[in-house]
Amino acid sequence: MKLVILDRDGVINQDSANFIKNPNEWIPIAGSLEAIALLNQSGFRVAVATNQSGVSRGLFDMVTLNSIHDKMHREVAQIGGRIDAIFYCPHSAEEHCDCRKPNTGMIKEIGKRFSVELNQVAAVGDALRDLQAFEKAGCQPILVLTGKGQATLDAAKDASKSPELALPANTWICADLSEAAQRIIAEYAQNT
Repeated sequence: MKLVILDRDGVINQDSANFIKNPNEWIPIAGSLEAIALLNQSGFRVAVATNQSGVSRGLFDMVTLNSIHDKMHREVAQIGGRIDAIFYCPHSAEEHCDCRKPNTGMIKEIGKRFSVELNQVAAVGDALRDLQAFEKAGCQPILVLTGKGQATLDAAKDASKSPELALPANTWICADLSEAAQRIIAEYAQNT
């Protein structure tokens, strides 16, 4: 099975420093839904792995989170794509759970659910914690420059002063999810 893991905010939809708190605030990034459909048409299943600490912070409840995800499913379906599963961590960083990225609990759970070796999975994020989780779990980390991506890349350029900001060594850098999808498809075709 071919599987791709995507972060949500900043990769599929526009991000907000104030959180995406309701379906009206969930706005797709241009080309992202088409990129998901392209992955599907190329035989890839798509799973989303998203930190959603707004739940534990009381900014929105599970009903609202499900409504946001329902909107995402509908909009992807309207252009011929599908998201096969959404995994989320509702915890804040202070809760020290295993599922919140940069920890790997959510990513490993995706691997189990789809019965796939994570070293065969490309994973796309816009924040360093996404890439760290993906690398630790064995995935191919891909940074997109949408959302927090450009700031993540800029911070990594100063990694000689702050090594903790360095990107994982094998990170691919793509402008957006469209470019990432095309590279994933091309790399898979080249390696099979």
